[in-house]
Amino acid sequence: MEETIKENCGLAGIYGNELAAKILYFSLFSLQHRGQESAGIMISDGKEILIHRGMGLVSEVFNYSDLEKIKGNFGIGHVRYSTTGSSNIKNIQPFYIEYQGKTYGVAHNGNLVNSHSLKSYLENKGAIFQTTMDSEIILHLIVRSPGASIKEKITHALKKLKGAFSLLFFTNNEIIAVRDSYGWRPLSIGKINNSYVIASETCAFDLIGAQYIRDVQPGEMVLFNQNGMESFFWEETKSKQYCIFEFIYFARPDSHIFEASVYNTRKRLGEKLAEEFPFDGDIVLPIPDSGNLAALGFSQKRNIPIEIGIIKNHYIGRTFIQPSQKIRDLDVKIKLNPVRDIIKNKNIIVIEDSIVRGTTCKNRVNALRQAGAKKIYMGVSCPPIISPCYYGIDFPSKEELIASNKTIEEVRRFLGLDGLYYLSLEGMLNSMFINKDNFCTSCFTGKYLVKPEKNFSKYQLEKCILKDI
Repeated sequence: MEETIKENCGLAGIYGNELAAKILYFSLFSLQHRGQESAGIMISDGKEILIHRGMGLVSEVFNYSDLEKIKGNFGIGHVRYSTTGSSNIKNIQPFYIEYQGKTYGVAHNGNLVNSHSLKSYLENKGAIFQTTMDSEIILHLIVRSPGASIKEKITHALKKLKGAFSLLFFTNNEIIAVRDSYGWRPLSIGKINNSYVIASETCAFDLIGAQYIRDVQPGEMVLFNQNGMESFFWEETKSKQYCIFEFIYFARPDSHIFEASVYNTRKRLGEKLAEEFPFDGDIVLPIPDSGNLAALGFSQKRNIPIEIGIIKNHYIGRTFIQPSQKIRDLDVKIKLNPVRDIIKNKNIIVIEDSIVRGTTCKNRVNALRQAGAKKIYMGVSCPPIISPCYYGIDFPSKEELIASNKTIEEVRRFLGLDGLYYLSLEGMLNSMFINKDNFCTSCFTGKYLVKPEKNFSKYQLEKCILKDI
């Protein structure tokens, strides 16, 4: 995966546990791969509400003394990379407001495609915005919505939203989990003894010792309070649109998302790629880490030995998630290094999970050439990315996507490869362990089930950003 793709966010929630702060901390730590820009938690004991947020990694935002001071038994947490809204301290989540003596908070994973019209509507009604996030729009809608209960207000507000949203809400006495009716982004429920936990991925449950119960279903709202867990569907489930890129790249391989194993799916993608791949080689080399399992499946299917011929510096982080392009470019140079003794005089098959702009991939191919590779063939475990994502993954614009502007042969020449093959759309869908009709493939097809507003830009809310000092 190239550094140019940015993830959306990671959500964590807990209800009914005196160790809420520490449980949220470790949950967010497990979800760090979903966002390295900022982290925050919002916790209460039913009387006092404490909020701790900051820019940076979870381990940088929190320390042991912080966690000891943050008392409470329920709360929500968030790790973020900006999709709508800039990299700005004001945009750290959970985002919260005070309204009529009550505090409401929200943590959001996804992206609204009608944020511009909603923001204009609310501003005309007198709303004053503190951030450039589409997540803030949701709280403004809720407090203006009719209904005797927060459940009714949230339901009314949700029906105005278009796009992708997995949400965790915080009120003075409960937390509420919601997924949009298409189910673009994952969200799971677990349990520790008598307390409930919620997370974007099940890998968070493993670290905190929670037992996975089930997913929050598309169109479902689940309330956690002193009465336990209450569930209802705020909207009828529509055509499911699970993000297939979660399986290809974003989710951790030890997670289950959309009720399926990421590890097994990613490996099967490699097996399908091996069935279609028209070239042969001496060794298979994964691009670590996201290419590892596809390469393993490819190697086993084709009976070609797999070698760890590219070594990753694990202390540099995930370069695509770094906010600055200059920092990303520098990170790429020191992140991966070829092993000359493995590569020299070999015909190598390199397995990538995807190609975006192609610039980073080109640099990697050059490095492999310099390491002495005879021939370099590349297999990509998904089809060409030809269109941007409007549902929470920050793909570049269509003009910047190399596969939208070049043929596969032109991409091959640009990258300096001896052979290039992308997994077919049908091969990718047939690799899934759940119904292949339940996936969003817009970035591969350019066909959008929920179309964005006319002249939509994910950055329309950034027109008046004040530089942080």
